[in-house]
Amino acid sequence: MKDIFLIRHGRQNSKRCNVDVSLDEDGKRQAGLLADRLTGYGIEKLYSSDLKRAKETAGIIGKVLCLDCEIIPDFREIDFGSLTGKEDDVILREFGEFRRERALHTSDLPYPGGENGADVIARVMPPIRKICSEKENRVAVVTHGGVIRSLCAHLTETDLKNKLKYAVDLENTSITQICFDEERNLFYLERFNDFAHLEQYPELLRNNWKSSLIRK
Repeated sequence: MKDIFLIRHGRQNSKRCNVDVSLDEDGKRQAGLLADRLTGYGIEKLYSSDLKRAKETAGIIGKVLCLDCEIIPDFREIDFGSLTGKEDDVILREFGEFRRERALHTSDLPYPGGENGADVIARVMPPIRKICSEKENRVAVVTHGGVIRSLCAHLTETDLKNKLKYAVDLENTSITQICFDEERNLFYLERFNDFAHLEQYPELLRNNWKSSLIRK
């Protein structure tokens, strides 16, 4: 049995949509708390998306666990297309129709000019399958909310139109664990959005930083 710990990156230093920026101080703190927690997990290899916030999170984890990080660009966040770089109020004003349609969960709706869940799965599953074929049995992948939600829907054979029903707020540095049974060629969702290392620090939770667009 292989264990893959999907880690959402720490808090970034901008509230604009999917900009490639570094962690803020709280994000570094989140990553440090997570790294301390992971010391008992027996993680043998560390992977990361190529976006700055993921690489920095992985760097903090790797320093504590004494692991180098392999960068896999395909683990980067879903492409938000025309929403990229915009603040929430602009998105609410300029993409109201798209948001209303997305909230109905009737299709795997792509972001205007960007990706949908199926696009994410098409690029993410090959490296996931490759990781499952490697010798290491316990690995961590630092990635992004859109990737984690899409993977959870896909691996549990849920229609990708429902991917946004996997948590209103997927917490920064939360752990989502998937298991791969090599003999049966089956994936299991073992845990989802586990942020126990942040629970005593409410200032580090997303609802005290940025309201999810799905709430509105």
